[in-house]
Amino acid sequence: MEFPLLPPRPRDSHKGLFGHIGIVGGAPGMVGAVLLAGRAALKSGAGRVTLGVLDDAIHVDFTTPELMFAPPENLAANPRLSVLAIGPGLGQTRLAHELLKTALLHPVPLVIDADGLNVLAEQPELVESCKRRTSPTLLTPHPGEAARLLRTGTADIQAHRELAAQELSAHFKALVALKGAGTVLTAPDGKIETNRTGNPALSAPGMGDVLTGILAAFLARLTPWEALLRAVWLHGQAADNAVTEGLCPEGLTASELIDQARRLLNRVEP
Repeated sequence: MEFPLLPPRPRDSHKGLFGHIGIVGGAPGMVGAVLLAGRAALKSGAGRVTLGVLDDAIHVDFTTPELMFAPPENLAANPRLSVLAIGPGLGQTRLAHELLKTALLHPVPLVIDADGLNVLAEQPELVESCKRRTSPTLLTPHPGEAARLLRTGTADIQAHRELAAQELSAHFKALVALKGAGTVLTAPDGKIETNRTGNPALSAPGMGDVLTGILAAFLARLTPWEALLRAVWLHGQAADNAVTEGLCPEGLTASELIDQARRLLNRVEP
């Protein structure tokens, strides 16, 4: 991968140049997922990050006070966003369905992950809405979520990973990162790549939420395909770098991965 991963910041830059990211999720008991995604987006260069948290008791992240908060129904329809992501800790309630329905109508690039994918798999009308989108849609399923989306079994997904990712791209008219050992990246126009970074330390809670945040931040500054390639590469390489520092493969946390990714993101020379 070439460095820098993102375009250099101009000397007269301001936060408005680097995107306003909205991330919707965090139902009661799962707030950590959306907080991780938000922190990852901020530390991956986003200009502003607003969280739409379904648990209405949460109004601030005391460890990352730079994160802003808004009612999820408002955020999913906010016309001032540069990128919208939905799914980390979203749950599968009626409200989750309504929020995804609104998000699919938003005219900016949309990342759907985690429970956003599970809700999408349940509702044929949402699938049709996804297909009709004119702005880029990016799906980031693990094999179980991919199986639900394609109405098959996880073993079938794992036995035919490239084919499954291509089917997802074609069916949903979306760019896809089929996560796992050798994440498969596909696009509706037929592009396909396999990412070679990463290690078993990534099989830990919250790692997918971190990828969602990195990807959302990158989408504000890169083409969708480049954002997907570079975000997945960075996510995996951050875990590989953690190995050399003795932080894993056992016990690496998603929070630690965010800081590893930021250090790597600021690398200039290959």
